[in-house]
Parts: sequence; structure tokens; C-alpha cells
Amino acid sequence: MAVAIITGASKGLGRALAGALAREGWDLVLDARTGPVLEESAQEARAHGTRVVALPGDVTDAAHRAALVAAARELGGLDLLVSNASALGAEPLVRLDTLPLAGLRVALETNVVAALGLVQEALPLLRAGAEGGTVIAVSSDAAVEAYETWGGYGASKAALDLLAAVLAVEEPGLRVWAVDPGDMRTDLYQAAVPVDDDSGRPSPESVAPAFLWLLAERPASGRYAASALLGAGA
Repeated sequence: MAVAIITGASKGLGRALAGALAREGWDLVLDARTGPVLEESAQEARAHGTRVVALPGDVTDAAHRAALVAAARELGGLDLLVSNASALGAEPLVRLDTLPLAGLRVALETNVVAALGLVQEALPLLRAGAEGGTVIAVSSDAAVEAYETWGGYGASKAALDLLAAVLAVEEPGLRVWAVDPGDMRTDLYQAAVPVDDDSGRPSPESVAPAFLWLLAERPASGRYAASALLGAGA
């Protein structure tokens, strides 16, 4: 049975991906900082008959990252690592002239440093995975477009994109995809722009099929936008 680690899996896209993969028969290791909400996500996934390990903790903690990989090893290995956990750096988002440097450090530590740390911890298992393992870095259009107030968060996601691109070159046996899911109705987006009306945004559940398409079709490593994949029939 295929095994995936998903960070930031208690809500939003992470929770939607957990449910979508569970329906496809994946065993899961799920991470989030809030234990009770994470357990709700895990219970939803377990309802599909798969094994699910929920480990509350912070991905910036090296011991927690090691525990996530150890849990995957106990399930039989690791085929997919989804780096979805994210920090904004300021809530709500602010212009660069008032962005707290401490907040920027938190965003970089969570979105970039911890993501790389988890990849480093997981690489031996990923390299041994069937068909070669897969790494998905959840990106953002703010990584490539200049939006007012999104500078700190966008910079962290741009750095994550570059790490993913270099990892793909250095690990040609893996699939490494940076995926921009687009704007969604999530708590993260509401925290970023609380006055914005998100009623017209797609739900995370409607975006998850783009990720399933990537896993099924296994295109070349690279950066993909979920909207383009969904438009193509994913």
C-alpha cells in the first residue's frame, strides 16, 4: 500500500488531500499543530479503510520531523511527501515597510527551512519507494506575481519553488512538483486577507483532483498550476 506524509493536514488543502488520498487507498501520516482538529481530519480519512497516523507537532521541530518519517517507515515506507504546512509571516498580511522581521523569519522557517529538513529526513525512504518517490511542495501564485502585502509570504514560496526545482535536478529518480493550488476558501486565506469576500473561491476539495491527476499521470518534475490541470480535465 502506498504511504504519504502530509503536513498541515488538519484543515484546508491538507485535509482535502488526506481525504482524497484515503479514498484512493493510501496510508497516511498526518501533521498539524492542533491535535484535536488533526484527529478529526484523521478520523475522516480512516473512514475509507486506510491506516492513518496523526502526529500533532510543529514541522520546524527536527524531532517532530523525524517522528513523521519514522511513522511512515512503520507503515511500510514512503512514496509521497506533501509539504503543505505554511505560515504567513503576518496576520493579516502587511506591506513590506511594516512587515515584522520576526514574522518573516517564521514564514521562512516554516515554509522553506522545515520543508527542506523534512525532505532531508525522508530522502532514504523516498529513494526506495516504488516508481521512485514523489515530493509535492505546495506553492502559491504569490511566488511568481508581485501582489501588494504578499511580499514576505511570496518570497518564502518562491524560495520553496527553487528548492523543489533544484531537488528535481539533484534527485532525477524522484518526481518533484511545486504546485500552485490557486486561491481557495481556507482559514489561511481569511487570516491573510480577512476583509476579502471568499464566497466565490473554490473549495480545497475541488482542487484536490489536480493533485490526484499528477500522481496518476506522473508528468516530469516541474511547477504546475492546479487551475491549468483542472482545465485540462484533471
